[in-house]
Amino acid sequence: MEKISILLVEDHKLIRETWAMLLQSDPRFQVIGETDNVDQALQICREKHPTIVLMDINMSPVNGFEATQLIRKYVPATKIIGVSMHSMPAYAQRMLQNGAHGYVTKNSSKEELFEALIEVQKGNKYICREVKDILAHQKLEMTEEGTPDLNNLSRRELEVIQLIKSGLSSKEIAQKLDLSLKTVEVHRYNILKKLHLKNTAALVNFINSQGL
Repeated sequence: MEKISILLVEDHKLIRETWAMLLQSDPRFQVIGETDNVDQALQICREKHPTIVLMDINMSPVNGFEATQLIRKYVPATKIIGVSMHSMPAYAQRMLQNGAHGYVTKNSSKEELFEALIEVQKGNKYICREVKDILAHQKLEMTEEGTPDLNNLSRRELEVIQLIKSGLSSKEIAQKLDLSLKTVEVHRYNILKKLHLKNTAALVNFINSQGL
């Protein structure tokens, strides 16, 4: 059986090395390259045509969403699996919309990562169980019209939600994201409106209830 060739794109060297060690321990996989930036990832894809790219979505200055679009545009035969610390279904959905074939979180087990690689190599889509469980819970709890749906939020609004969850004030969020205080307040207003919530307390309760 021909090995599945894999390119690792992750901006933390220790994580890349750990992924490489795990994958190389299995005879089904071959790591053909690793990098911490999108330009080099695109170059490696063009030269070596990996079967699958494991793509961290939280890179900078070009994030994994944009990198996925670029690789799919210029090397369409290469498949991409998004990897993230975020278990929010909205992130998985955005990656799939941008051309990825799978999504796993950094909480996923080695076995699940291997399963994702095998399924994507076969041409199937793969979403890790952690995200599937959250989706199932949302469907059970949010069947009424007008109930909150995180998929309605923009990426920036999702970032604001994460910082609200961490207990940051609007002023602290503005400093963290390099935005004006007024812009942050607009984001908070839009988040509440899109999620059909009355105030920040309701938003915090919603975040906690969804295990975000």
